[in-house]
Amino acid sequence: MRNGSERIVLRGGAVVDARAGESDATSPRRADVAVEHGVISEVGNVEAREDDHVIDCAGRFVLPGFVDAHSHADGLLSDEQVQRALLKQGVTTVIAGQDGVSYAPGDGAFASEYCAAIDGAHPTYRGGGVAAYLEGVDGASRLNAAYLIPAGTVRFEVCGRSQDPASPAELSAMTALVEQGMREGAVGLSTGLDYVPGVFQPTEEIAALCEPVGTAGGVYVSHMRGGYEANASAGIREMQRIAELARENTGHALPVHVSHFHADADIVLGQLDELEPAGVDATFDAYPYTRGCSLLGMPLLPPELSVHPVDEVVRALGDPEERERLRRDWFPRVSKNASLGPDWPHMLTLAHLAAPQLAWAHGLTIADAAQRAGVDPIDFALDVLLECRLQANVVMAVQHARPVSELARIFASPAHLGGSDGIFIGAHPHPRTRGTFARFLRVHVREAGTWTWSDAVRHLSLGAVTRFGLGDRGVVRRGAAADLIVVDPSAVADTATYEEPLREAVGIDDVLVAGVPVLTAGELSDARPGRGLKRSPGAAHGRIEDER
Repeated sequence: MRNGSERIVLRGGAVVDARAGESDATSPRRADVAVEHGVISEVGNVEAREDDHVIDCAGRFVLPGFVDAHSHADGLLSDEQVQRALLKQGVTTVIAGQDGVSYAPGDGAFASEYCAAIDGAHPTYRGGGVAAYLEGVDGASRLNAAYLIPAGTVRFEVCGRSQDPASPAELSAMTALVEQGMREGAVGLSTGLDYVPGVFQPTEEIAALCEPVGTAGGVYVSHMRGGYEANASAGIREMQRIAELARENTGHALPVHVSHFHADADIVLGQLDELEPAGVDATFDAYPYTRGCSLLGMPLLPPELSVHPVDEVVRALGDPEERERLRRDWFPRVSKNASLGPDWPHMLTLAHLAAPQLAWAHGLTIADAAQRAGVDPIDFALDVLLECRLQANVVMAVQHARPVSELARIFASPAHLGGSDGIFIGAHPHPRTRGTFARFLRVHVREAGTWTWSDAVRHLSLGAVTRFGLGDRGVVRRGAAADLIVVDPSAVADTATYEEPLREAVGIDDVLVAGVPVLTAGELSDARPGRGLKRSPGAAHGRIEDER
């Protein structure tokens, strides 16, 4: 069955469902699920037809497909290994356009240069806006994708590499690009305020860009300024100010969403509590690991250098005087990074190095690799950036790893959504790319009991569907889009580790997207029914019938 035209029956399993903010004592419940023409047509005791395509779900649960609320698969949605990595975790939809830099609007040149080590090469559907990006997903992938307008890309299109605040004319042009992107179906706007050019965007400029987002019913999503951990309060205050300014100027509320909110539970929950009385509707995503992953150049180079074209940065890194200046003036600041600290060479593990001659260093910390190379860690790090022409990313440890109990407090928040922050580029990537959602189920449902199965659906599927306006999905009810996964509750698990990060998740072997099997008995089908999902404001699952 390749085109969704015949009826599929998921027979003999138990359905797990949830409504946002409600408990569901009847879930999981024994039920068959029939799928026709891309939607769920029956849930219950489904009578057999001779020509049914039957998936035996005995001993397994049927759930709505998961939504990765923070993904870096932007340029990799047609890559079969990336699709497989996500589908094996039960992910059927990703939210792309994160951290303020991606491929639309414009020709994608800046993202291809600056973020190639995160988002991948520019997709083949080049040269256009949000509509072109979303249309390019249609039929090219087994996954769905929604898109955030990246504010840094917008700024680059209008202001180039300027470090100055936008002029009134430039701000007007930038706002017009955001308005167009929202009309074309974007689900919101993203910023990456530790990356360039976002680091140069003042609060008032961002608030102005958010005005058409709030008016259109979208969400402001941010990698906050100045790092996370103990510094998170400053970023939260800025998000609050942006939401307040946008509301004052338009009369429309601006929901906000914090990207990969990593900090102590007291900080995360306390900061969210401060937003509520201010009238700011806030959610956040977080993944079940304590280490992060990012561009090597983000913490190790000053943004005033990184903003320049790669050729200029590479020339600077080869200049002995410039390197000495970085050592003297910049690296003391690196040692004060709230996440890394003075032991940063031991905290950064080399995940992707675009220079083939450095392949031997994948999986080593900068400290260990520098020792093997017989050079100082600072010199080694700068050599890596030079030889890779900045195309390098790293797994980033933190000074104080959090136990499962601490993470459980964070994930228990009703404001939490599942997001992997998955970066697939690299020979030794972060295990979150292949493990996040299966790890949520193994650790926080089966082992720690942080969530019930219904809770898992809310945190990993329905919550993001509701937040980002992804239409009639995220539930297992008649009339809903048939993005469905079949989970073995006793076997689902992550197997990727920091030492062996390429190992796949297990326990999810059958997945449907738009009613079409895309993973069958653990293997990819030939079908590519994925779609670019356009924002569906205020989607209330109006056509979906309550099956309880």
